[in-house]
Amino acid sequence: MDELPELYAIFQGEIASVTEYGAFIKIPGTQKQGLIHKSQMSNCRVDKPSEMVEVGEKVWVKLIRKEKKDDKLKLSLSMKVVNQGTGKDIDPNNIVLDQEARKKCSFRDYTSQKITLEAVLNTVCKKCGCPGHFAKDCFMQPGGTKYTLIPEDEPIPAEDEKKAHHSMKKRKKNSSRSCCFFLLTRIKRKKGNKRKFPE
Repeated sequence: MDELPELYAIFQGEIASVTEYGAFIKIPGTQKQGLIHKSQMSNCRVDKPSEMVEVGEKVWVKLIRKEKKDDKLKLSLSMKVVNQGTGKDIDPNNIVLDQEARKKCSFRDYTSQKITLEAVLNTVCKKCGCPGHFAKDCFMQPGGTKYTLIPEDEPIPAEDEKKAHHSMKKRKKNSSRSCCFFLLTRIKRKKGNKRKFPE
């Protein structure tokens, strides 16, 4: 059997073929080929691998994954973590590769949770100290008045209800009087009446 390079080994290989999703590299000293996926060709987005490499070109690659599927060994290679001029490892501690692997795993394991109406966030506001919303969504003014919700289940006593109804009537009557007085004042001033009215 052909001796394959160790995991994370760097070597120079020849492009065997280019596809829409990447390029296959002939691994030196073996009959095997490895795939450089288009996401591993450059730090920039690559839409067409044929614009990056061509058949017969020699490139520096790093073996980033060995995967056995259906009795076949699949080799994943990367160009972006190797300096193409010198063959020097740009990511010797494999930090970039580790971060990419974590992103892929977290994306695959993600199960969408439906957000329903009346959902309460599991957080406490730093502005007002109330649970369920962020400080950026809070309408509380520092040092301002705090309001609480009144539960609807409590019945209002009949006596308090009459007082509340009576005070509302009084308030409406007073507000309509002041509104009429204001309008009357404006009309008289426009007509040229110099008489001053109390405010």
